Amino acid sequence: MANEYSRAAEVIAGADGLLVCAGAGMGVDSGLPDFRGNEGFWRAYPPYARLGLEFTDLADPEHFHTDPEFAWGFYGHRLDLYRRTEPHRGFTLLREWGERTGGGVRVFTSNVDGQFQRAGFSDVCEAHGSIHHLQCLAGCAGRTWPSDGDAVTVDPDTMRARPPLPECPRCGSTARPNILMFGDADWIGDRSQEQLNELRAWQRERRALVVVELGAGSAVPTVRRYAEATTATSGALIRINPREPQIPGERGVSIATGALEALDAIDSHLRGQAGGEATPRAADR
Repeated sequence: MANEYSRAAEVIAGADGLLVCAGAGMGVDSGLPDFRGNEGFWRAYPPYARLGLEFTDLADPEHFHTDPEFAWGFYGHRLDLYRRTEPHRGFTLLREWGERTGGGVRVFTSNVDGQFQRAGFSDVCEAHGSIHHLQCLAGCAGRTWPSDGDAVTVDPDTMRARPPLPECPRCGSTARPNILMFGDADWIGDRSQEQLNELRAWQRERRALVVVELGAGSAVPTVRRYAEATTATSGALIRINPREPQIPGERGVSIATGALEALDAIDSHLRGQAGGEATPRAADR
């Protein structure tokens, strides 16, 4: 893998902007589940294994209408988990690499966990929304708001939420996460669209854009497609994925490892090429 790490470092060193494209695999090294297949999902949520429920069964917006305690049991647990999880040091490395380019760093992610913002990124496009924002289940406001003041108590045995549930501050109806779920016709995507518009405007100004894609699988290909489309005619793609690292064509670097292992190795090559001393890792500061 040394050649791939060295090539990736050379590409990043010549970038005038860094775009991080991340899927669920980016959070695995922080201890977050990636919901890859039923076995991985059930290891993270044993009560659902006993009930025979899959991730796609839980990520259905209809549950908020028919059984909101059941729906919020899953999303309330995730909200608490994401609030307690510290991003791994790979996030810091990406941010530091991007800040050293002339154009800075931006993020495009299908993750709803808010880990990039917690790691200090200020320009993040959340393609599938965010668990840290809510919307009215009744649709009265047609807008979203932060979930900062809401906490959901979940029974760990039944995975059902205990009232009170988050409510719309305007009409008092039950609220739901501003997340794009399966078959979701009620998702309010305005916030995500504004983020996407800002990202595209930034991309148009880049002449040597480098895309670092991490942990984005083909089962839900939103991130992979965006990364490939961005680098279809210019720029370079570095795809980091332990199971599906292949890149179409020859415009990039394919690295078949997990996110943190690859980022650490690339950083070592970057520092070696620059002749500099190692930057203290976030975990050591």
